[in-house]
Amino acid sequence: MSYSVKEIFFTLQGEGAQAGRPAVFCRFSGCNLWSGREEDRATAQCTFCDTDFVGTDGQNGGKFTDADALAGAIVGFWPEDPIGPDAYVVFTGGEPCLQLDTPLLEALKARNFECAVETNGTLDVPQEVDWICVSPKPQSDLKQTRGHELKFVYPQDELSPDQFAELDFEHFYLQPMDTGEAETSWHNVQAAIAYCLQNPQWRLTLQSHKIVGLD
Repeated sequence: MSYSVKEIFFTLQGEGAQAGRPAVFCRFSGCNLWSGREEDRATAQCTFCDTDFVGTDGQNGGKFTDADALAGAIVGFWPEDPIGPDAYVVFTGGEPCLQLDTPLLEALKARNFECAVETNGTLDVPQEVDWICVSPKPQSDLKQTRGHELKFVYPQDELSPDQFAELDFEHFYLQPMDTGEAETSWHNVQAAIAYCLQNPQWRLTLQSHKIVGLD
């Protein structure tokens, strides 16, 4: 199959259990919970996304004709030659599981890459993925109920972290919702801190890439 990619870039993971780890990010175009158009945000299933995933016009984005073509592009951003055991790629979106498939994952594993995905959990994650991060969204059915980390954007009017506390994940994180407005975002940070202190199963994760000015 062909792949539509918004952008590919090399940076440090900014969130969760892998925070600080060098990674190639591959952001797929498209999502099943929001069109990405601002005029549709208010009526979308997910209304708080802070990412541009529309089209293929981002940094190093484009249409890739097959798995080998996209895998080759991703490998080109890793600084080591030959590729060492720390090679790591994170598939994100939008919703990456609309496009992420076994041929692409196998092509990257053949090149010694560990593969991670950041997903809303409404679609099945291919079994070849090494690290699964699920971020539940409102008005959606969670199909991927196990993985390595569950990242709950907090607070949400329609969902509560305790709805997911019994699922089969190794790590449970609260990420304060970034509203784009400083006072409200800071309030969300304080609310997330308070929740974690009262519910020690949950840990606070901040979007450190925004704090330090990374992509």
